[in-house]
Amino acid sequence: MKLNLFNIGKKSKKAFETNLNYKLKNKVLIDFYKLIQKHKNLIIKENKKDTNVALKKKIRSNLIERLVLDDKKIAQIINSIKKIVQLKDPTNLTLDKWIRPNGLTISKVSIPIGVIGVIYESRPNVTADVASLCFKSGNPVILKGGSEALNTNKILSKLFRRALKKNKVNENFVQLIDAKKRYIVDFLLTKMNKYIDVIIPRGGKSLVKKVQKFSTIPTIGHLEGVCHSYVDKDANPKMAKNLIYNAKLRNTAICGATETILLHEKIINKFGISILKKLEIEGCKIIGDEKIKKFYNGKIQKASAKDWSKEYLSSTVSVKCVKNLDEAITHINKYGTMHTDCIITQNNKNAKKFLNNVKSSIAMHNTSTQFADGGEFGFGGEVGISTNVLPPRGPVGLNQLVSYKYHVSSKGKIRK
Repeated sequence: MKLNLFNIGKKSKKAFETNLNYKLKNKVLIDFYKLIQKHKNLIIKENKKDTNVALKKKIRSNLIERLVLDDKKIAQIINSIKKIVQLKDPTNLTLDKWIRPNGLTISKVSIPIGVIGVIYESRPNVTADVASLCFKSGNPVILKGGSEALNTNKILSKLFRRALKKNKVNENFVQLIDAKKRYIVDFLLTKMNKYIDVIIPRGGKSLVKKVQKFSTIPTIGHLEGVCHSYVDKDANPKMAKNLIYNAKLRNTAICGATETILLHEKIINKFGISILKKLEIEGCKIIGDEKIKKFYNGKIQKASAKDWSKEYLSSTVSVKCVKNLDEAITHINKYGTMHTDCIITQNNKNAKKFLNNVKSSIAMHNTSTQFADGGEFGFGGEVGISTNVLPPRGPVGLNQLVSYKYHVSSKGKIRK
């Protein structure tokens, strides 16, 4: 298997030598989504195999939710690929150009990154999204999906390779590692740096932590999404209630779901309690600090210091009372994960201070944190969200999957 992994790496490097034009890339992607449409029933059949095994193994419900593909989710996959087709090719673009006084003409030109390795769990839609984004940006991809979605991943990657072959493009632009051996991830992280240029982890905290700790290859990603929504003293009550409800409960299993609500002390009795009541009525467990417990007469659990750092990914939320905007910002920067954080306020001065001072890769104003998504940003999809300080940050879509080089020319200029 180790030798086979090296061969996969070599094949990816060979594929990277292929020059692809914009029309050919789009033709492959169009054929890919047409194949998904044509073989939808087969995809669902293979997905049911995976789902049945996952249910027998009693895998967590939020992971099952991510695993299942139905007509609606397949339509979403197809729609995502269609959006990627419509986007401009991000490679071979002159990003900047200037002439130096010494006679040098310098151009900054976008180029693909290279071979991208993606390690992910549960979500088979990642196979289609990531393969499409990497291919459109000129990057071969090596996919290592979770064993729980193996059958679904195999059929999706097989259909992509069929689209490549039909258009006489090297099939190894997309390769799936379909073995279940535990050491494979370790091998990818520590032995494949000659063949893989970037690793992107998509999965739970333990997976991402492992990748960040052991990888000898540069990584793009985030450890977890402890996202906050802060309701300021100048918030619109109706807007605040609608935003909090959506940010927490629309989909509790995504990394952009709000996990901690911060309420300004002046609005707790005015409308903060009604916000929490709405969440509780909808089945959300409330974990609050002493001040929240004092005022809230519904079902509530006392919060411990550890609760401020928890990513629940379920119908549970931590709630804290803060004295002012500064305390909210301090709390977010201490306990947040630089993922997505929001202020709900009609005070533009407070909004600006919040947006400028939280360390988040995505800072929001009067917006549900559930919009933390490459598709919603107009990127056509995403390979993940990065909370790294260095770029790319936030949703990593098509235009973030490129690097650049400098083209320098002159009329025989020599340096004195």
